[in-house]
Amino acid sequence: MLRRGEKNAATAAAGAAVSPAAPAAPAPAVEVAGLVKQFGDRRALDGASFTLPAGAFLSIFGPNGAGKTTLLRILATLARPTRGSVRLLGVDALEEPERLRSCIGLISHKSMLYGDLTAAENLEFFSALYGGKPDRARIRELLRIVELDHRRNDAARTFSRGMQQRLSIARALVNDPELVLLDEPYSGLDPHAVELFDELIGRVRQGRTFIMVSHDLEKGFDMCTHALVLARGQVVVMAEKDRIDRAAFRDLYLATVGMGVS
Repeated sequence: MLRRGEKNAATAAAGAAVSPAAPAAPAPAVEVAGLVKQFGDRRALDGASFTLPAGAFLSIFGPNGAGKTTLLRILATLARPTRGSVRLLGVDALEEPERLRSCIGLISHKSMLYGDLTAAENLEFFSALYGGKPDRARIRELLRIVELDHRRNDAARTFSRGMQQRLSIARALVNDPELVLLDEPYSGLDPHAVELFDELIGRVRQGRTFIMVSHDLEKGFDMCTHALVLARGQVVVMAEKDRIDRAAFRDLYLATVGMGVS
């Protein structure tokens, strides 16, 4: 939980960072209410709540230990909260997680690939996990989009870090998800790989909702339509980017970095 002085400072900074209300947003793709995640005596999430409209791109910022990855794992249906509710794409994620998993793609700083399988075999394997026969035409198209079609028959372990991350985009999109989650996807990428990754994300954004955890304030802010700052498991501010004063938001973010873990 935020200390009293930190909480008051964060509230004041949040007020300076966000301008008056904008017109009503589209129907929500994500609805999180009162989310608590307890690990022994420590709360990784402490009453986090926010709503995100369909088609938005949310960047989540905060210090180490703020609860960002825990929140993303819950949204990916890989973990359950201690308390609270989560609705994704109109579905109760806690009651019907299996129904949602085919609608969610996850891109992490870990590629989640099988090194001894070829690029095409990796996509065929993950496609099969969603049931039915893999769509090889779609797989070939995804490999073309991520510029790896010429390496489709090569083992993933022979790929550079940037190439593996591009293949991980194809892996995350093989089920044509409506919601795409990104956990520090730029970690370890060189500048050229970052540029390619940016281009690829831009090409696949249409019609999808994105949520990205990032420590890079400038890049995360440039990419998003909405921004959220998390500290000690609580949402300090959540707003549309167009309503945010960038300088005040940066000051707010920097203020949270010193808060550490609860």
